[in-house]
Amino acid sequence: MSLFKKLFSSEKKESLDKGLEKTKTSFFNKLSKAVVGKSRVDDEVLDELEEILVTSDVGVETTLKVIGRIEERVSKDKYVGTDELDRILREEIAGLLSETHTGNATEFEVPDADGPYVIMVVGVNGVGKTTTIGKLAYQFQKQGKKVVLGAADTFRAAAIDQLQIWADRVGVPLIKQKMGSDPASVAFDSLSAAVSQGADVVLIDTAGRLHNKVNLMNELTKIKRVMQKVIPDAPHDVLLVLDGSTGQNAFEQARQFTKATEVTSLAVTKLDGTAKGGVVIGISDQFQVPVKYIGVGEGIEDLQVFNKFEFVDSFFNTKS
Repeated sequence: MSLFKKLFSSEKKESLDKGLEKTKTSFFNKLSKAVVGKSRVDDEVLDELEEILVTSDVGVETTLKVIGRIEERVSKDKYVGTDELDRILREEIAGLLSETHTGNATEFEVPDADGPYVIMVVGVNGVGKTTTIGKLAYQFQKQGKKVVLGAADTFRAAAIDQLQIWADRVGVPLIKQKMGSDPASVAFDSLSAAVSQGADVVLIDTAGRLHNKVNLMNELTKIKRVMQKVIPDAPHDVLLVLDGSTGQNAFEQARQFTKATEVTSLAVTKLDGTAKGGVVIGISDQFQVPVKYIGVGEGIEDLQVFNKFEFVDSFFNTKS
């Protein structure tokens, strides 16, 4: 590994550790209280652990899976000490996430495509959608990719303005029309411009209102259909952005959007400002959609590729 990669990996780890600090502190404080005065893992400790996982927004389904796995281990061994609980919990969560066959990437990657690779970004207002688009544009451009942004959230003037600020900051072109324009028309113009400019990646912002599933589905379907007139297999990725600090609400938004459109990847943002970071574990496990990116801070480098092994390692690294 080169010195640059070592330094980058170290900075990434430090950022991840810091971003998960509130979640870890809350989780391990609760865990310490649950095992105080206990020398072995028994039913009472497991009941406490179940409550801790649920209140850390790991989600009920995933929590029951984890508890079931630990119960199986405890039943096999006559004695499992509470001092082993951290290690066992770490192993079982890592094992659970390893079954998803996603979350293995360590770098921002753009798969090969016949022409520009098109990412359509969806999500409700306030989840960090525009910021995620800007930070992705920065990361892809840093790799030497030519990036074009499309402001197809024409419902809010602020959305277009915010995306323009990011486009200027990163130094990439933004294709936009006036507020109230047809979003599909903006998407069409964005892809046409990307093709003519020889772009590698196109990031298309979309309206962030979950007014009802039918309208949302119709709007996103229309945008897809119009984009395919320019690039037949677009969009290559439909990225749903979720706010990790909303906990169970993020699960509900994931359910609603995956019903309304074909979501192919997820980004979970704002993990640094919350003790609800366990939501990443639950969402990774429950939805048949990979978590690709996580937001662990406000800095431009603080959007990271989600790697389940790095995440679990950081989560259980209580010395950081």
